[in-house]
Amino acid sequence: MRIVVIGGTGLIGSQVVKRLGEHGHEAVAASPGSGVNTVTGEGVQEVVQGADVLVDVSNSPSFADEDVMNFFTTATTNLTEAAKEAGVGHYVALSIVGTDELPDSGYLRAKVAQEKLITESGLTCSIIRATQFFEFAGAIANSATVDGVVRLPHGGVQPIAAADVAAVVARTAATEPVNGVLEIGGPEELTMDGWIRTVLTQRGDERRVVHDPAAQYFGTVLTGRQLVPNAGAQLQPTSLRQWFAAGN
Repeated sequence: MRIVVIGGTGLIGSQVVKRLGEHGHEAVAASPGSGVNTVTGEGVQEVVQGADVLVDVSNSPSFADEDVMNFFTTATTNLTEAAKEAGVGHYVALSIVGTDELPDSGYLRAKVAQEKLITESGLTCSIIRATQFFEFAGAIANSATVDGVVRLPHGGVQPIAAADVAAVVARTAATEPVNGVLEIGGPEELTMDGWIRTVLTQRGDERRVVHDPAAQYFGTVLTGRQLVPNAGAQLQPTSLRQWFAAGN
């Protein structure tokens, strides 16, 4: 199959392209660097011509509320219209567990808008909602650091390895559509502050991690298990301990 991967040079996309290629598919990595800009529309119609599947694992370059909403709504509109015109049979998009449970987050509101555009486009689709990636722990810590102290909520998380996410996305792209939402997560539930504390300790980072109920996670307060996948989610094998053991 010819599978176009939007965001194909990023953390997830590059691994998706590699996995699909190893299984004999024609995987096309599309990004602004390859002349495909989903916001302006440049190169979008051309790259999707002849594609059996379109995979979108792209991300907004800015997380400011207005910027991220504009990115996902504009890009997704351009992609779905081009996919319909080209007769693409399967649209696969990567989203986030808990998107519709945390409306105070501008980023998650934008992901809800993205999902809605896809599901209402008339295209056969698979939306994969993943939990937070192990690889994002450093960025989470940095975003929550004030005067050298990392302040985070105690809400539940079930982080996942990026490689496991890529494996699910690639497998979904190469098989029958989900025709709905598939949730995936790591094998163990942690707390946000506990997870980040463990990562910083493992890396020799001496910043103190403090449980602060008022601390926000990218614009929203976590009051419970909003970021934990629901029953029926496909839990992936790599634990935090195994991820560390792999040299991360």
